[in-house]
Amino acid sequence: MPVTSVHKDPEAVTMTIVADFAVPLRRLWDAYADPRQIEKFWGPVEWPATFTRHDMAVGGKSQYYMTGPDGEKSTGYWEFLAVDAPHSFEVKDGFAGDDGEPNTEMPNMRMVFNFEATDTGSRLTMVTHFNSADELEQLLEMGMEEGTLSAMSQIDQVVEDLASFAAGRATESQILSDTQVRVSRVIRGTPDQVWNAHNDAELVKRWLLGPDGWTMPVCELATKVGDSYRYEWEDANGEGRFGFTGELLESDEPYRSVTTESMIGMEGPGTTNEMTLTPVEGGTLLSILITYPSAEVRDMVLATGMVDGMETSYARLESEVLQSA
Repeated sequence: MPVTSVHKDPEAVTMTIVADFAVPLRRLWDAYADPRQIEKFWGPVEWPATFTRHDMAVGGKSQYYMTGPDGEKSTGYWEFLAVDAPHSFEVKDGFAGDDGEPNTEMPNMRMVFNFEATDTGSRLTMVTHFNSADELEQLLEMGMEEGTLSAMSQIDQVVEDLASFAAGRATESQILSDTQVRVSRVIRGTPDQVWNAHNDAELVKRWLLGPDGWTMPVCELATKVGDSYRYEWEDANGEGRFGFTGELLESDEPYRSVTTESMIGMEGPGTTNEMTLTPVEGGTLLSILITYPSAEVRDMVLATGMVDGMETSYARLESEVLQSA
């Protein structure tokens, strides 16, 4: 158990937890920055978490749910109030409804996470600020302290798994639900560089090609919310033409964008793609949460080798675009 102290202050209506780790400061920070890692320890042991959104930037949001032993779900959210990587971040933390929106009938808290280097590794000091003594008592009676300690008991195993943070690891996919898949890769470059590579047509045409031998004759970007985009590819012989089109729904440079996506000529609903760029050790963690209309469509798309094609494109992005910048 990494926790070294727990202090509850009824007068200041705060609870402070201090935990020490035998890993470098950046390693500990990145465990909180990467949704693949934080969901391994944010929920208590019996209530593992799944993060469907995790934008670690001022104004960003996180949405997650914890699943109990009998399949029951408890949903929560964060709103990022301050971020000073890799030293501290502050969030508004609260309960949410099934739609991920805040549940105003339940208490919310302000949580401040401070990270510092020590002689033996790193230290996390987490201070939770409650709105009143009554809310502090209510949440403690609901098992907040025990749940937090149970969750933090899992961090050591996560942060010691250094291989899971190795930059250059191939693109990987995780099925989060019947309709959602998260695709992730650490790319050697800054968030600004990776964002620019997605928003400069000449650069996009150099790397977003999938397997070798394909070209991108049509690359019409969406530059502002509400704009449509259109991508088309063909092989070296000018055959096999296909493409996608969609609309830009959200844009928060250089951290987050949300688009719809439909295959040209294909009827029926398409997907919603939420891209988040997060600075981590070794580069930028690119995460795309893809929401499909059904499990059948999800499985059909994954079976096409989509993830392998994305890996080829992202490797090209590193070698042909970022390394020559």
